[in-house]
Amino acid sequence: MKITVTGALGNISKPLTEILVQQGHQVTVISSQPERAGAITQLGAIPAIGTIFDRDFLTRAFTGADLVYTMIPPVASFNDPTADLMALCRAISENYKAAVAATGVKRLIHLSSIGAHMQEGNGLLALHTQAEKTLAQLEGVDITFMRPTGFYYTLYHFIGMIKQQGFIAANHGGDDMALYVAPADIAAAIAAEITLPAQHRKVVYVNSEELTCSQVAAILGEAIGKPALQWHVISNEQMLAGLLSAGMQPAIAAGYVEMFDQVHNGTLYADYFQHRPVQGPTKLHTFAKDFAAAYHQ
Repeated sequence: MKITVTGALGNISKPLTEILVQQGHQVTVISSQPERAGAITQLGAIPAIGTIFDRDFLTRAFTGADLVYTMIPPVASFNDPTADLMALCRAISENYKAAVAATGVKRLIHLSSIGAHMQEGNGLLALHTQAEKTLAQLEGVDITFMRPTGFYYTLYHFIGMIKQQGFIAANHGGDDMALYVAPADIAAAIAAEITLPAQHRKVVYVNSEELTCSQVAAILGEAIGKPALQWHVISNEQMLAGLLSAGMQPAIAAGYVEMFDQVHNGTLYADYFQHRPVQGPTKLHTFAKDFAAAYHQ
């Protein structure tokens, strides 16, 4: 099968490319960085160098593909006061839609997110709601929306807080559910989905482990030598003030607060638990070793 992969050699796209090449597929990997071409070739894939903001380039990269894997990459710093994340992500989604339509690609797998089922109130995850709506407008294309939960590596953001304050604090925590996934498990789930018969529209959740925030804190604390580490719940106002003091753009900070408030009240995870997936093999105890190494670095 001829497959085009977006996301360059990122946390998901690299292991996905490795799996697909090993399975014998002809894989084209899109990257905006010419210096990545050699590394892509070494994986056994074909580099396509260009930007996903260039619709003509995407059309060329998608031409001849039996299947395309798309994702929304990090497009701006959250501290950039001029960044319009919704507009940037809308432009990318529209480019994907146009390139798929122009080339006649019949199957698309798109990396979305937990919370994308919500039409409002999901904060920053509205980016993924918007992308799903845009791509769903394609006619004659079978689309799978992969919805991973929170990534383990986002826990690195708490290292500074733990060192300075001795605890984790956010507007969710304690006994609230904490759903985390390893990028390698997402890549494996995408590769597995490719082997299944196509469906017109399908949603697949991906997760590695279901814990409470307190359990997460205990596992990370044990790994770093602070077994009494706690994850406290603070108010939305306190959370917003902390993000703003760290320099985050106000609109993005408000989106973060809204998103995690929905975690705290259970709304964000409701659809996930109605369509609960088989858990991936990478557990938090494994990631905690990397977390401890970064913490002590």
